[in-house]
Amino acid sequence: MSEGTGTPARQVTKERVTKETAISLKLAVDGSGQVEVGTGLPFFDHMLSQLGRHAGFDLDLKASGDLAVDAHHTVEDVGIALGGALHEALGDKVGVRRFASISVPLDEALIEAALDLSGRPFLVYEVDPGGGAEAYPLGDPPFDPQLAEEFWRAFSTSSAITLHLRMRSGRNTHHILEASFKSVARALRDAVRVEGGGVPSTKGVLG
Repeated sequence: MSEGTGTPARQVTKERVTKETAISLKLAVDGSGQVEVGTGLPFFDHMLSQLGRHAGFDLDLKASGDLAVDAHHTVEDVGIALGGALHEALGDKVGVRRFASISVPLDEALIEAALDLSGRPFLVYEVDPGGGAEAYPLGDPPFDPQLAEEFWRAFSTSSAITLHLRMRSGRNTHHILEASFKSVARALRDAVRVEGGGVPSTKGVLG
């Protein structure tokens, strides 16, 4: 139960193990932004930390993957695991605000995020962070900025949310990606807020 509310705590512990990756995580939606992340990709860890901190989630996530082959499997599987954990933690979504949108700047970059806890997974991703890992070696081992789209596709699919991400301006790859993660985080923080009773849908259910 959530302390002092008499309502079930929106938190979950999950593991996902495949031949390519092993992921364990604990997620508390109604947290205080306490994050501990380790994926073997320092820049990706930085982005996940922004997501948890600015969403107000408590997140403890550890992942190991076949980084010697490619970072794709690790990034995508973390998206699958984290999105699935959020979907499970939100449960029937009774009383949530459901919709949220925000524009977040980081220096020259401006990213707009809009989302719906719809139960209908869909991603619109209009963000161009520039070239690949060789052009922009973000961290060591390097994080290919194009993998951000794969993360958001996996996350939105497994969390069953509709997510639109659009870049309004930006040149610096780091700024563009960080503003993207922060914008989704702040939109999630607003959308998951419980402010009423009942499910916010004329169907009476959010899948």
